[in-house]
Amino acid sequence: MLNHKIILITGGTGSFGNAFTSYVLEHYKPKKIIIYSRDEYKQFLMANKYKEYGDVLRFFVGDVRDKDRLYRAFDGVDYVVHAAALKQVPACEYNPMEAVKTNIDGAMNIVDAALDCGVKRVVALSTDKAVNPINLYGGTKLVSDKLFIAANAYSGQKDVRFSIVRYGNVAGSRGSVIPFFRNIIEQGGSSLPITDYRMTRFWISLEQGVGLVIKALAEAKGGETFISKIPSFKITDLAQAMLPGCTMPEVGIREGEKLHEIMVTREDSMHTYEYEKHFIVYPHYNWWGEQKVLPGGKQVEPGFEYSSGSNTEWLGTEDIRKLLSLDLNGN
Repeated sequence: MLNHKIILITGGTGSFGNAFTSYVLEHYKPKKIIIYSRDEYKQFLMANKYKEYGDVLRFFVGDVRDKDRLYRAFDGVDYVVHAAALKQVPACEYNPMEAVKTNIDGAMNIVDAALDCGVKRVVALSTDKAVNPINLYGGTKLVSDKLFIAANAYSGQKDVRFSIVRYGNVAGSRGSVIPFFRNIIEQGGSSLPITDYRMTRFWISLEQGVGLVIKALAEAKGGETFISKIPSFKITDLAQAMLPGCTMPEVGIREGEKLHEIMVTREDSMHTYEYEKHFIVYPHYNWWGEQKVLPGGKQVEPGFEYSSGSNTEWLGTEDIRKLLSLDLNGN
């Protein structure tokens, strides 16, 4: 699918961009991979990391807010994976205008550039926080999702499709609690603070996130939201897996934080189909027809909700410990 194609990744120097680039280089023979991001130092590090692929990798310093730069970068591109965003909840709350410019205006620029430059497929990364949002970051990503889904109505006769991939914090990524706990442990701490003892989260690895994007690029007909079927865990179990016997003071839930991650709402259940390893939420628009439902799925029951708090698959402390590959003896 990606052989001899030109792929562009916005925010490509982040955790996902590095993982996606590694996967594509290992499994395909792309004509070119363009890393589009604002941080020239991270681009320098990434270029050194993949220096043996210097004939394939290209690096564009640019911002998704800059439509002219996007048009230049998108010239000749076949596939776009849109991972650039302002993601830190407190930062977005304190800098709302900046979050809007990057997450919403940037999304509109991606749509316009893709439509005008002959891009074939666009997959945008979403987040659980876009579902019933209670913070600005989630609100901007909800708007972004709507923009990419609606973009399919503007494609006309062009062979371009826009779709969404949604998941929560990737295990071990900068936005997850795992690095925070690890830092406390490395500093010799014996107590891991818990915001709320009831809190649960989904567990997804970078590799799983990359795999879902590949699936969306290969299968999407336009307008779908792809969601992996993944296990849940309790934050208290994570703490005990990382530091057995630790004390866990409850410090109170932070502003803009949810008890559980929700990927599919009850309201969306009438448009959601379940597949072997994922769900797809289909568009609600009159331009989208039932004939576009991908084969192999079954519509979920009315009122279905996919939440980390009511999931049917759970990780215990031993499962989490194995996934983290922690050496508790320090060896």
